[in-house]
Amino acid sequence: MRILVATRIYAPEAGAAAYRLAATVRALVEGGHDVTVLTTRTPGNSSSSAPSAAAAGRAAGTPGAREARLRRWPVLRDKTGAVRGYVQYASFDLPLFFRLLAAGNFDAVLVEPPPTTGVVVRVASWLRRRPYIYFAADVSSNAAAGIGVNPVVVKVLRAVEKWVLSGAAGVLSVSSGVSDAVRELTDGRAAVTEVGTGIDTDTFALQATDRQAVMAGPANFVYAGTMSEIQGAGVFVDGFLKILDSHPEARLLMYGQGVELEELKRRAAPAGNRIRFMGVAGGEEIAAAMSQAAAGLASVRPARGYDFAFATKAFASLACGAPVIYSGVGPLRAIVAENSLGHSVDWDAGAVAVAMSEVLEQPADQDERSRLSRWVEQNYSLRSVGHRAADAVASAAGRDRF
Repeated sequence: MRILVATRIYAPEAGAAAYRLAATVRALVEGGHDVTVLTTRTPGNSSSSAPSAAAAGRAAGTPGAREARLRRWPVLRDKTGAVRGYVQYASFDLPLFFRLLAAGNFDAVLVEPPPTTGVVVRVASWLRRRPYIYFAADVSSNAAAGIGVNPVVVKVLRAVEKWVLSGAAGVLSVSSGVSDAVRELTDGRAAVTEVGTGIDTDTFALQATDRQAVMAGPANFVYAGTMSEIQGAGVFVDGFLKILDSHPEARLLMYGQGVELEELKRRAAPAGNRIRFMGVAGGEEIAAAMSQAAAGLASVRPARGYDFAFATKAFASLACGAPVIYSGVGPLRAIVAENSLGHSVDWDAGAVAVAMSEVLEQPADQDERSRLSRWVEQNYSLRSVGHRAADAVASAAGRDRF
């Protein structure tokens, strides 16, 4: 089949969506399908197209996606470099509409959130008389309500998201919590396939290089991901401040971006250079830091509409052999505790500080780090997610929605 993928984020940009889609594209290509990815130019990239996804595949640890075509388009980004916000979304969505109308013949479109992109894809797909499949990593209207967005805006967003999900030939879900939320929102009309979630274990794996010795040490804590109201990464900054005096060798490395970044920098000021904001980095650099870290950090802040979310950054840490300190709510809390993968604590700076101290005082040895890495490979490898997603896309693409 000829599949189009419409997404505002794609490899080599780091992020759960980018890795997940790259894995899906790889599996589609391996299955014999013809794939074209309609996405954005990465920061600093002036090229609007590429003959293949080879470079992207390598950057995301998915070298199999060598024959998918990348079609990149310039886009507005916020001051952190993210495509986030109504204006930024529109800068991708409006050109996407005409890109879809001008695209050659295709069998289906796979679309990634936000729902505004889903609206564009639903209208364009209807005009082209082709089905679309929605990859639901979350339910945006639930999240908007959770972070206190104006109720009128939430009501509109909920109606839009319901319309988009209900019209899809298939909805791919990353967890049972997301599946339930999608079914509830669409009154059971959405055809949901749960494909799961995971981490790219080609990029994120236990390793040892000279670069790691420079970038990180055994007393480092590493957070890598979005810093927004939903993640609540400030709990790690506040927790680390509590152990400054008792553990003078410790450092906290914060990779990523988000709306809370500047506020976190202000809160981290008392720690001086012991809390470092590393900016956006590729998977290989983050994997290098995590491979030598005392622990990786992951969180989901309670009561923000994402209580069912999987913080995949926890899997990235574990795949690199670093135990995780998980703070907050969500299915990962029980998974970490039940499989002895580190520490599961409340979203509380005091609890985080206690966990950090315990990690530093009883560091994981090499055998334990190898066990953690193997556990992720066996249970949450993104390769299996990509193949399940590709199968679901191919199945949904064959359904006649017109």
